[in-house]
Amino acid sequence: MTGSGPSAADPAGAPVTAPVTVLVADDDAVTRSGLRTLLSVQPGIAVIGEAADGVEAVEVARRLRPDVVLMDVRMPRRNGIEATRQLLAGSAGAAGSAAPPKVVVITTFENDDYVTAALGAGASGFVLKRLPVRQIAEAVRVVAAGEAILFPAALGRMVTARPLRGAEALPKAALTVREEEVLRLMATGLSNPEIAQSLAVSLETVKTHVGNVLTKLGAQNRTHAVVIAYESGLVVPGFAG
Repeated sequence: MTGSGPSAADPAGAPVTAPVTVLVADDDAVTRSGLRTLLSVQPGIAVIGEAADGVEAVEVARRLRPDVVLMDVRMPRRNGIEATRQLLAGSAGAAGSAAPPKVVVITTFENDDYVTAALGAGASGFVLKRLPVRQIAEAVRVVAAGEAILFPAALGRMVTARPLRGAEALPKAALTVREEEVLRLMATGLSNPEIAQSLAVSLETVKTHVGNVLTKLGAQNRTHAVVIAYESGLVVPGFAG
């Protein structure tokens, strides 16, 4: 990714970390401009482009190759769900070798079927437009670093507000008892180190379990795995570990 590591050094020889590059996709011009202006002054973030709809978001992301796309879901021509799915289904680069960008959904309403669907399509998390810009910026940084933005209570409400799909939401390859336990802890928003502490196992063991969970569920990331867990009824709102 373009903003994922040191790219230069200062005169004293200390590494300089490249900023996280961001594409803002929203059909409202005022919102796009505001986000671009506010995010551009946040430390470690560089907004390198804008898009007014889902079609443009995919085109611009593939051309500019940002680290993160801040994606509205209710857009014309192609909504944020389909744009997310298309971006994450293939390469973001013309040569076919670059990893796709991470996607953070930005929305006005947290109880939104569009958001749930975008998370199911592989978005790494969501933020609300009303949040202070420093929190949106932090979400961008966290996702760029390979983590997921989880709001367990809100995610649980969103998913279970729809009819549960039950056991068919889970793949045929059954999770082990320990993997189910790890998935439930993931659904509470715990990080890998916190899960390791909770289960009294090593961090490497947790990473192995998380990797197995994602593979067996066919999930693109932790957030997608948690959505599947809620949809299947394996995890219920209010679960606290």
